[in-house]
Amino acid sequence: MEQLVKLIILFPLLSFALIGLLNRRLTKKHTAIFACTGVFLSFVDSLLIFFSQASHHHPVEVKLFEWISAGSFKASFSFLSDPLSSIFLLVITGVGFLIHIFSVGYMKDDDGFRRFFAYLNLFIFFMLILVLGNNFLVMFIGWEGVGFCSYMLIGFWYKDHKNNDAAKKAFVMNRIGDLGFLIAMCLIFVNYHTLDYTQLFAPGYISSIFVDQSTLVLITCCLFVGAMGKSAQIPLYTWLPDAMAGPTPVSALIHAATMVTAGIYMVARTNILFSLTPETMQFVAIIGSATALLGASIGLFQNDIKKVLAYSTVSQLGLMFLALGVGAYSAAVFHVVTHAFFKALLFLGSGSVIHAMGGEQDIRHMGGLKKHMPITYKTFLIGTLAISGIPPLAGFFSKDLILAEAFEYNQIYFVIGLLVSIMTAFYMFRLLFLTFHGKFRGTHEQEHHLHESPATMTIPLVILSVFACIAGFIGFPHALGESIGIHNWFDHFLSPVLGATTGKMELSTELILMGLTTAIIVVIIMIARNVYIIKETLPANEHAPLPAGKKLIYNKYFVDEFYTAVFTKPLDKFSHFLQNSVDHKFIDGIVNGVGKITISAGQTIRLIQSGNIGYYVISIVAAIILMLSLFIF
Repeated sequence: MEQLVKLIILFPLLSFALIGLLNRRLTKKHTAIFACTGVFLSFVDSLLIFFSQASHHHPVEVKLFEWISAGSFKASFSFLSDPLSSIFLLVITGVGFLIHIFSVGYMKDDDGFRRFFAYLNLFIFFMLILVLGNNFLVMFIGWEGVGFCSYMLIGFWYKDHKNNDAAKKAFVMNRIGDLGFLIAMCLIFVNYHTLDYTQLFAPGYISSIFVDQSTLVLITCCLFVGAMGKSAQIPLYTWLPDAMAGPTPVSALIHAATMVTAGIYMVARTNILFSLTPETMQFVAIIGSATALLGASIGLFQNDIKKVLAYSTVSQLGLMFLALGVGAYSAAVFHVVTHAFFKALLFLGSGSVIHAMGGEQDIRHMGGLKKHMPITYKTFLIGTLAISGIPPLAGFFSKDLILAEAFEYNQIYFVIGLLVSIMTAFYMFRLLFLTFHGKFRGTHEQEHHLHESPATMTIPLVILSVFACIAGFIGFPHALGESIGIHNWFDHFLSPVLGATTGKMELSTELILMGLTTAIIVVIIMIARNVYIIKETLPANEHAPLPAGKKLIYNKYFVDEFYTAVFTKPLDKFSHFLQNSVDHKFIDGIVNGVGKITISAGQTIRLIQSGNIGYYVISIVAAIILMLSLFIF
């Protein structure tokens, strides 16, 4: 088991090193083989670790070496394999491998093919470090590593300055969250004298040390600030939609299965601390529900196929944090798993569409793609049904569990979650109908080149669609499952780390909620069909006047404009002031002044060197007399 844990991070790292070092010596075919093989071997390793955990449930600690030892502070470079980490390992490597396969076809004509796969493998390596780390410092290495790789991947097409701006925005906003994470780590060590998970979360350890409640609230709030940055929660969410500037496989990898779920993982990993602070839990639930509503409402009027999915991701992450805030840790992680399948499927499906459309991303210029791209359409339909919560697809089970937990905790949160689900179903079917149904609205040249994507792109879509159909059954609803003899395997598997689900909803209540939500969503789908298929309504063009409310939502509530006015422009002006007045005039003035004085003094003193030997002799004698006089007197 220890060897498996060590090997799992080695494979993608070796692939990255080989591709990075050999680079131009490798053909694209060999690059693809190295990259995909590295992640596939890690996936096989993840399966072995998972089955080992499923059989004995005992966490395995793997200590590589003593890393830091300074006074009372000690930290080892060690890994922890337990049920929680094994679930994330499967998602990262499994979905990551399918995205690698898809990327082979999607990026085949790109000049940066080798560089792209090198970054992907390095990203997988750091993500594995993040979820395997046995202390906060090792987690932080992975945390910063995925931040760096996301910066490189978002700005992959760096010749376009908009992509560079998007990459910088993601980098800066993540650093804001990371500062909170760093402060939390310092507070944890000062108060609990360790950063090691196995010691900190050992039974009775936290309760044996008295820590003031306000300090504990501050620790968990700082941890949550770190999660806000990585998982794009209000107010640090605006980087994620802009990150669509990167290649579509990057969007699928970062925004479906890996980086954005790091915040969920971190809160779930530290669930003991959060459970001790109901104030922070309430704050998490409020931020999560607000983010879910915000993301879903903005998604209603977006016309960029990837932007719709981006705001959908923001919304779904908000639902996960809502679940964490009401104490449903297992439900949040369950939604991470199902979301990874159907959101990766949707992103890759959008990539298949963009590939066929020659780079076009505006759904107003699409339509009628169903007959040209049957595989992409069918798999995209499955992903849309799954995210909308239609039974028995994966999204139905995980969303139902979150809504049930929210209903038990506070019915206001249930109403918010239901409203988010309704909006999700509408904007996703709006996207599906405008893209694949009706008449083609693009150019004649685009229509002439419409075609189904190659097998390297469609096979991952088919595999992901299968999991989007069946993955939900691992978390069968509690009351309904008990009534027919089916237990919630997922909740039971994670119970050693996250604790068992405490909610005991009655079967009748659970069935009513499931039936109600499903019926409402079906009605919403029919309304979307009526609007966009029967009536053939099209979104307004860029310059068409919009009602005030729709204009506000279409422009994403002007949050980016607010940040630009309040933060970006004043900081830019202050930076220019420092550059021109402080740096150029004051600091450069001092440095240049010293230089000018030195040059002037040198030009004056050099006049002493006249070349007259008699003058030199007199000077030497005078100097000797002066020194003797000083010595005597």
